[in-house]
Amino acid sequence: MLPLVVTMGEPAGIGGEITLKAWLGRGDGVPPFYLIDNPDRIAALARRLGWPVPVQPISAPEEAPAVFAEALPIWPVGITSQALPAHPDPADAPAILSAIETGVHHVRNGWAAALVTNPIHKDSLYRAGFRYPGHTEYLASLAGVSEAPVMMLVCPVLRVVPVTIHLALRHAVLELRASAIVHVARVTDAALRREFGVAAPTLAIAGLNPHAGEGGGLGREEIEIIEPAIAELRNGGIEARGPLAADTMFHAEARRSYDAALCMYHDQALIPIKTIDFHGGVNVTLGLPFVRTSPDHGTAFAIAGRGVARAESMIAALRLAADMAARRAVAG
Repeated sequence: MLPLVVTMGEPAGIGGEITLKAWLGRGDGVPPFYLIDNPDRIAALARRLGWPVPVQPISAPEEAPAVFAEALPIWPVGITSQALPAHPDPADAPAILSAIETGVHHVRNGWAAALVTNPIHKDSLYRAGFRYPGHTEYLASLAGVSEAPVMMLVCPVLRVVPVTIHLALRHAVLELRASAIVHVARVTDAALRREFGVAAPTLAIAGLNPHAGEGGGLGREEIEIIEPAIAELRNGGIEARGPLAADTMFHAEARRSYDAALCMYHDQALIPIKTIDFHGGVNVTLGLPFVRTSPDHGTAFAIAGRGVARAESMIAALRLAADMAARRAVAG
C-alpha cells in the first residue's frame, strides 16, 4: 500500500502538533504517512512538548510504510523555518510552498496514494508574493486543472458543498449562476460515485432565500437560477432535489434522504457541519487528478506551540484520504 503524503503547512500554527499526535495515534487505524517538513524542526517540537516521537528522514516515499511503525518518516523540505509558534514569518513562504509542490509531484507520479495538507496562513504568504486566492486554487494550478475544483466538507453524518465560497454575502448572491450550480453538482456526483462508493447519489439543493423564496415572494433566485439548474441536472441523469428550505435540510431525518447537500454560500454549508462535528470535519477538494484532504480548521495561532490542539480532524483527513484513494484505484 502506498503511503499518504502530508505537507507541513504554516510552521507557526498547529500543523506540526496535530501531525505528531496523528503519528502517536497510529495504532488506532491511522494509515501510514510521511511528512514533508524540516526534520530538525519537528524533532525539536516533539522534544519541547515532551512527546516520544522519533523522527527519521527518508529519501524515497516507498521507505515510509516500513519506517512508520517505529518513527515519523519525514521527507526533508530542505529549507529552515524562521517562525516561532503563533508568529508567522513571510520568510517561511518558500518552505511552505515547496512542501505543497513536492507533495503534488509525489502523488501525480504515483509515489504517494493521496495528499493531506496542513493549514496555511494566506496573509503571510500574500506578504511574500503569493498570488493565488487560496490553497485550493494553487493546487489546481499545480495539477493543471482548467475547471474550478470543488470544496466538500465531510463528517460521518453529513457532506456539504458550497457553490460560492470565499465571497462577501452580497457578492455571493450577485455572482450565483445556474452554470456554477450545475458544475459543482456534476463534480460532486462523479466524486460520490468514484471516491465515496455511492452507486446512485442523491443531491439536496438548498435554496438561497428563506423558505426557498416562498414561491418568489421572498426572492426570485430560486425561480430564475436554482430551478433551471436542477432541471438541467435531472435532464442529465443526476438525482437533484430542491430547491429546499435550508433551515429544514440538516436535522437527522432530513440528512438520511440525501448523500450530499449543495449550498449556495459559504456559511450555509459550513455552519451545519461545524455544529454537528466541529472537531472531526474534513475538507476535501473534488475535481483534482489526485485525492486531497485537509483538516477542517485553520492554523489556530491562539493555541500553537502549547500541545493542546486536537488532532481528530487531521486523523479523519488521513483516514478519508486513504479510503478515497483506495476507491479511486479500484475505479481506475
